[in-house]
Amino acid sequence: MKKLQDQLKTVSKSLAALSKKVETITAQVEKLQAKPKAAPKKKPAKKAPARKAKPRKKAPAKKVAAAKAKTSKQPTVLEAVYKVVKSSKAGAAIAQIRNKTDLTARQLSNALYKLAKQGKIVAASRGVYKKK
Repeated sequence: MKKLQDQLKTVSKSLAALSKKVETITAQVEKLQAKPKAAPKKKPAKKAPARKAKPRKKAPAKKVAAAKAKTSKQPTVLEAVYKVVKSSKAGAAIAQIRNKTDLTARQLSNALYKLAKQGKIVAASRGVYKKK
């Protein structure tokens, strides 16, 4: 029993010491919070004079039409693949399509998938595609 009382006394002394430390730390924190650091003062920014928006010039219709004509001459990837498949009677193999279109394997795979999804081509057998 006496041993237990001694342990309680040491615990209470330790708690008292800890509470004093906590009080001193909180006092230090309060002092630090009371003195905020002075931020360097910035000079007020001068306002730039308001600018008027310049009216945009429209391109002449001839140039726009010419630009569209240039881009429409080159077939898209889907059009190129469909053209090769459509021109073959028995069906076009993947190697044949790749040689005629110069597409990467990924581009060709995507194009064949999209054309099949649109219902324009059908897989005749593995790696051979025909027009529907």
